[in-house]
Amino acid sequence: MKIMVVEDDPHILLGLQEVLKSDGFDVASCNRGDQALAVFSKHRPALVVLDVMLPGLSGYDVCKQLRAKKVTTPILMLTAKGQEIDKVVGLDLGADDYVTKPFGVRELLARIHALLRRGQGTAAEPQSLEAEFKIGAATINPKTFQLHRGKTTEELTAKEIRLLQYFHAHAGDVLSRDRLLNEVWGLNYLGTTRTLDQVIVQLRKKLGDNGDEPKHLLTVHGVGYKLIA
Repeated sequence: MKIMVVEDDPHILLGLQEVLKSDGFDVASCNRGDQALAVFSKHRPALVVLDVMLPGLSGYDVCKQLRAKKVTTPILMLTAKGQEIDKVVGLDLGADDYVTKPFGVRELLARIHALLRRGQGTAAEPQSLEAEFKIGAATINPKTFQLHRGKTTEELTAKEIRLLQYFHAHAGDVLSRDRLLNEVWGLNYLGTTRTLDQVIVQLRKKLGDNGDEPKHLLTVHGVGYKLIA
């Protein structure tokens, strides 16, 4: 299984290559953002480890371009920044997870394995999950990764699609944060529930839900969320 690493720091890149190879992965590498898409097209990796700060093109832009091409390959972003807004931007553009530098090798590998297992599970899901469905005035199309609301079209990430599908299948039920993380991010996800909360904020915007008084994705304080379709 091949993993692509996009990282401009030579010491970090070398370390990642050694760690991944010792764990049994093949590694394709790239040290510039503006070369990342060409390297991706050549190697078609199973997962991309993508640094945010890159020469030529930022990791955010690389992520955005990959998702615009309907690439569903898991993307794990590396960021040296600790600010919440930087993580929100990455998730909103289609990243599946992120690790903040400096990070531990065991944590990185655990996140990679969790994303790969989740990706394999998604590939085996039934065709019925490709069917369009509605939430309020919005129509969600899993085939095109788009949400249509009136004349507005919003691009959705793989995680956002899966989360909306799960909410729609359990409309009216109160779903705990842990349950949603297990179902959408996987049982071995090591992140915090804050990741889920950030994605919910972005989904409310795309659904046209008022941030102060949402009508569809409701917060159930102390528990999680429920969907009123």
